[in-house]
Amino acid sequence: MQHTRSNPLRVLLAAVAACCLATPAQALSVFTCEPEWASLVRQLAPDAEVRSATHARQDPHHIEARPSLIAALRRADLAVCTGASLEAGWLPMLQQRAGNPRVRDGAAGMLYAADHVALIDPRPPGSPFDGDVHSEGNPHVHLDPWRVLDVAEAVRDAIAQVAPARREQVHARHAAWERDWRARITQWERKAAPLRGTRVAAQHTTFAYLWNWLGIDQVADLEPKPGMPPTPGHLQRVLEAARAAPPRAVVVSIYQDARPAQWLGQQFGVPVLQLPSTVLGEPPAPDLAALYDHLLERLLALAR
Repeated sequence: MQHTRSNPLRVLLAAVAACCLATPAQALSVFTCEPEWASLVRQLAPDAEVRSATHARQDPHHIEARPSLIAALRRADLAVCTGASLEAGWLPMLQQRAGNPRVRDGAAGMLYAADHVALIDPRPPGSPFDGDVHSEGNPHVHLDPWRVLDVAEAVRDAIAQVAPARREQVHARHAAWERDWRARITQWERKAAPLRGTRVAAQHTTFAYLWNWLGIDQVADLEPKPGMPPTPGHLQRVLEAARAAPPRAVVVSIYQDARPAQWLGQQFGVPVLQLPSTVLGEPPAPDLAALYDHLLERLLALAR
């Protein structure tokens, strides 16, 4: 049998090539606190590794700081959360246990959406007995598409800062996304014109930015205090106060218990809408744009 002598240089080059193939460039790792920001990041950086701490069937005020979330935050290059105390009950613990300096408060890789928009309904600081009071203002900013524009700009800049090699790409993708989003806002506002002046009762102020944008009036809150479950006594008071001029519908988020809303809806003789308050990740609201499409479709049924 004939043997050939290996070329040392060729062997070395082959080994280097194999090493490079085995360890590709690491993807940008992004941790988001809510699904709406995960959806936005995927629009601007589709090749990023994105993990959302919460999903649409969870109350984002209250989740468990699970080990898997600690691990995800530990490897994150960028974290995008809402802020305005929405995650105050669990995010600081995650940050402490993750021990990742890139996503500590004040670091380039820690972005709070609420820091980049004007908030509605600021309230004086309260005690734990006052419920989920946000002294900075209502944190549910993702349900106003104009404010989403401001957050997207901040996310673009954050990605460019933590991953400078992506700067040109993320700016180009943001410009295309912004053109599309502005065109969608024009279409949404035209379509939603019949909703202006509609009166609804709702649980919590989750949809307050949506109501403000569309000109819908929330005339009652099913919660006796923010974040506290409806009580029979409070629901009875809501019923008596609005009996003479009942709302057009009772609205709750899909993560909330619908039974109090169903009771109130029956008393008023109006429909109950259980709506997603954020991206589902699947139909009918797989992404942020589809969420707006779905919410408008459900609400417009009231105007028919």
